[in-house]
Amino acid sequence: MMAILLIRLILAAAQAEDLSLAEAVRVAQKQHPSVKAADARLNAAALQREQAQSGYLPKVNYMESYQRSNNPVFVFSSLLAQRRFTERNFAIDTLNNPASVNNFQSVVSAEQTLFDAGVTKRSIESADLRKQLSAEEKRQLEMNLAAGAARAYLGVQLTEEGLRVAREAVKAAEADLARARSIRTAGLSTDADVLSIEVHLAAMKEQEVRRKADLDVARAALNEVLGLPLDSEHRLTTGLGQLAAGPGERAAYETRAATDRAEARQALLGVQLAEKQTAQARAAYFPRVSVRGVLEADRGRFVTQAGGNWFAGVTLQWNLFNGYADRGRIRESQQMIAATRMQAEQVRNGAKLEVRRAHVDLSAATERIALSAAAVAQADESLRITRNRYESGLSTVTDLLRNQVAVLESRLRQLMAVHDQRVAAVMLELASGGLTPESEVLR
Repeated sequence: MMAILLIRLILAAAQAEDLSLAEAVRVAQKQHPSVKAADARLNAAALQREQAQSGYLPKVNYMESYQRSNNPVFVFSSLLAQRRFTERNFAIDTLNNPASVNNFQSVVSAEQTLFDAGVTKRSIESADLRKQLSAEEKRQLEMNLAAGAARAYLGVQLTEEGLRVAREAVKAAEADLARARSIRTAGLSTDADVLSIEVHLAAMKEQEVRRKADLDVARAALNEVLGLPLDSEHRLTTGLGQLAAGPGERAAYETRAATDRAEARQALLGVQLAEKQTAQARAAYFPRVSVRGVLEADRGRFVTQAGGNWFAGVTLQWNLFNGYADRGRIRESQQMIAATRMQAEQVRNGAKLEVRRAHVDLSAATERIALSAAAVAQADESLRITRNRYESGLSTVTDLLRNQVAVLESRLRQLMAVHDQRVAAVMLELASGGLTPESEVLR
C-alpha cells in the first residue's frame, strides 16, 4: 500500500508544472472567465463606433409590393404609374366602375444626410469614449484578478509553510516524548510528565491535520482564481520571502493613483462623455438637411406592362418648438456633467484613502517581520535552555511545553508577518493603479 501511494505521489509531482507568482497573475488574466466576458464587452463597444459612423453614409432601401383593387383612385393612379392610361380610361363609366387591376411595385430609395449639426460626429466621439471606458473596465478587472491571484498564491505559500512548521513541531514533540520516557526510565520524572507531552504531541498532530486540509482548500482557491480546474497541480516557485525594499513615499503613490487608477480614468471619461451628450442635445436647436432619391417601377404583370419613374428632393427639417423637451434634455445633461465631476473627485479621494491604508499595512508588516524574527530567535534559545534544564531536573514539563508552544506561535507569527507584507505590497500597487505581471512586488 505504501509503495502504491509513493508511486502516485511521484506521478503527481511529475505532472505538476512550475508556476511563479508573476506567471500565476498572467494565467489569471488570460484564463479567467470574467476576462473573456470583458473582452466581449470591449468588442461590443468597438462595434458601437460602426453604428455611429453610419450617419455619414446613405440609407438605401428596397421594397417590393403587390396590390390588386377596383378602387377608382387606385386603378387610375396605377394605370398612370404603369404608363398604360389611355383615352378610353377617361370615360365616366370606366372612371366610376373600373375593372380591377394588378400593381407590382418595386421601389429603391436612398437618403443622405448633408447636415446634422454635428450629431454624427459627436456620436462617433461618444462611441470612442465608451470603448475607452470598456478598456479601463477590463484593465481594472485584470488588476483585481492580479491581486486576487497574488493573494491566493501567497495564501498557498503561507499554508505550506505553516504545515512545515506544524510538522517540525510534531517531530520536536516526538523527540521530547522520547526524552521524557528515557528520563522516566531513569527515575527522574513521573508518568504525569510523559502523559503531558503525549497530550501536547496529539495537539501538534491535530494542527498538522488541520493545516493539510487548509492547504487543499488554498490550492483549490488558487486554481479557481486562475480559471483552471480545481484539482490542477502546481509547483510554486516564488517563495514566501521578505521584500527587500520597504514602501516608498506615500505621496508618490497617491499622485499615481489619481491618474493611473482605472476608476479615476473612468470618472474622467464619464465627464467627457457627459459633455459630448450635452453638445449632442444642443444640436436639436439646429436644422437637419438631407437629400432623397427614389426609383420606382410599377407593373401590371410581374415582368411586363411596366412603367418607371424617379423622384429626387432636398429636405430641411427644423424643430422650432417641441414643448421645451430639448431644453430639458440639455439641462439634464448639464446636471450629469456636474454629477460626474463630483464622482471623479470622490473616486480620487477614495483612491488616496486606499493608498494610505495599504501603505500603513505595508509599513506595519515590515516592522512586524523584524520583531517576529527576534521573537523566534528568543523562543528557540529559551526552548534550548529549558530542555537542558528539564533533562537535569531543574525545570518542569510545564515549562518545557510552554516553550514549545511559544516557539510554534512565534514562527507562525513570523510567517504571517512576511505574508502580510507581500500582500500589502500587492494591494499598494493595486491601489495606485500600477499592478501588472511585471511589477516588482510579484518577483
